[in-house]
Amino acid sequence: MRLPPDPSTVRVPGPWTHRDVSANGIRLHVAELGDGPLVLMLHGFPEFWWSWRHQLVALADAGFRAVAVDLRGYGDSDKPPRGYDGFTLAGDVAGLVKALGAAKAHVVGHAWGGLLAWTVAAMHPRLVHTVTAVSAPHPLALRRAIRRHPRRQGRAASHVFRFQVPLYPERKLTRNGGAEVARLISAWAGPKWTVSPEFDEVLRRNREAMLVPAVAHSALEYHRWAVRSQLRSDGRRFAEVVDRRLTMPVLQLQGAQDPVMLASTASDSGQWVGPNSRYRCLPEVGHFPHQEAPHTTSKLITEFLHGAAARR
Repeated sequence: MRLPPDPSTVRVPGPWTHRDVSANGIRLHVAELGDGPLVLMLHGFPEFWWSWRHQLVALADAGFRAVAVDLRGYGDSDKPPRGYDGFTLAGDVAGLVKALGAAKAHVVGHAWGGLLAWTVAAMHPRLVHTVTAVSAPHPLALRRAIRRHPRRQGRAASHVFRFQVPLYPERKLTRNGGAEVARLISAWAGPKWTVSPEFDEVLRRNREAMLVPAVAHSALEYHRWAVRSQLRSDGRRFAEVVDRRLTMPVLQLQGAQDPVMLASTASDSGQWVGPNSRYRCLPEVGHFPHQEAPHTTSKLITEFLHGAAARR
């Protein structure tokens, strides 16, 4: 019987430096490259820090200090039994910015990481220069779209509701060496990326990362809190806190062929963005623009960050 991989196996070698940082009462693993203003990158599901490998290099080359983190419960970060609610996760990011020695950060997030980026900007605005949300509408835009368009955005996000049952989703994610992870990524990706030379490596690394003990359960807890909290006081309080127009500019990057976060939902986030915000929809790209079109994504992010710096 094959033993599950050690958490340290996610520390993929490269030009970056791996280290542990204590923030908000837990240990977070980060990969870091470059010097300059801090850009903190938050991954989505079912991935880990490595999804930002292209942007780590591009942003460092552009004069930024690029940091990609394994979020709570993922990769080689701590996996506590609790703390997968929006308030605590935002506290993790806020604490990480401070622990990295920065007064503020440009926060970049994909999918669940993007929803978290919106949240951090609303809850801890003094710590955020800009927000870049990749395949991530504002949390309330997503909630509204699921309710108003159950056959469109509701169906697109149906996996979130399937994840609400106990135990079975964890078993499915880890069965057959993480085959379900490969199926989800393949189903959500744009067709061009699935035939690219790197795609097999992407599937292999993300399958292995999901097999790290406790990752599957932790990853699913994000989804469970997001749905179940809507019927509780903490969910209502969360909605009240994030329902405010941001004070900083937001860059939204969306894949036109994203089957999970629909372009129509992402574009409906305008009432929450700050001044000098931008929205870009990338043709022939699915749910993973930062990996499917890494050069275009990196260029758009870099131009946005440089433009925001010039306006300060």
